[in-house]
Amino acid sequence: MQAIILVGGKGTRLRPLTYETPKQMLPLVGVPMIECVLESLARHGVTDAVLSLGYLPDRFTEAYPSNLIKGVRVAYAVEPEPLDTAGAIRFAATFARVDETFLVVNGDVVTDLDVTKLLSFHAEHNAEATIALHPVEEPSHFGVVPTADDGRVIAFVEKPPPGEAPTNLINAGTYVFEPRVLDRIVATGRVSVERDTFPALAAAHTLFAMADHAYWLDTGTPQLYLQANIDMLKGRNAQHDFAGVEDGSWRSSSATVDPSVILMNAVVDAGCVVGAGVVLEDSVLLPGAIVQNGCEIRSSIIGPGAVIGTGSQLGPTCVVGAKEHVAPDSRLFGDVRLGGV
Repeated sequence: MQAIILVGGKGTRLRPLTYETPKQMLPLVGVPMIECVLESLARHGVTDAVLSLGYLPDRFTEAYPSNLIKGVRVAYAVEPEPLDTAGAIRFAATFARVDETFLVVNGDVVTDLDVTKLLSFHAEHNAEATIALHPVEEPSHFGVVPTADDGRVIAFVEKPPPGEAPTNLINAGTYVFEPRVLDRIVATGRVSVERDTFPALAAAHTLFAMADHAYWLDTGTPQLYLQANIDMLKGRNAQHDFAGVEDGSWRSSSATVDPSVILMNAVVDAGCVVGAGVVLEDSVLLPGAIVQNGCEIRSSIIGPGAVIGTGSQLGPTCVVGAKEHVAPDSRLFGDVRLGGV
């Protein structure tokens, strides 16, 4: 089974963390997100994947020069220009010469979706394409997908106004495609699978969708990225079991953490140094971050190699970029983002 993983976005909502690192390379409890995605797919028989790359492609190719990630053989399809979602799918499928039923996955979504069940549903309905659906409380931020009783998609409504969504079932970012779908995508320019391809398939009555109550999270904002890490710590994603989680927190074996430190739903990644009297709650320290004595950090993300000065307090939701220095006794609260290009 082949899969196309869409990882070409710039991750602007996660800046400054994504100025130097694509969001799919950001770690979840010390493991790059792309590895979590491919590990899940491997459990359902995916043997080969194409990473559809656009932004900072060298970060992927340099990290995985053997073209093997979690047992899955990977190829790298680097877009010559931004092609949007459908254009990226066609480009990657053509690059890899995909000629059988294949999966498409958004690389910034973490889920324990039963992909095997989705594939079976697709085959049973003789669908041209099938979308995995997920229920949410506020569907106006997503593509909303009303269906008939047999799962046939009636319409594809991209980001309807609040209160006007016909259902709370949204596009969950995992699809099954037949190769003939590619013929519906023009070969040049930007084409959106959500705005162009799916509505055309729905009009042709060949698009189906399967609702699922699996764990699902789009990691595209600092708050959601933090939530993904905390959910992993709590074991809420059945596809992953992170070794070394203790009392609801995780620290790398190469991190140096003073015995007096209080960790609550915290991640301390490789090479981090955490001084005496520090409190870390609902927070992530990325590799090489340094937190000096007496700091309190809550619901925040400290980037690689960043230094938080003695006695500082950081509160929801601070994001400190790579190699940034926060002065001693700083007080930073709210949507504070430090760092840039």
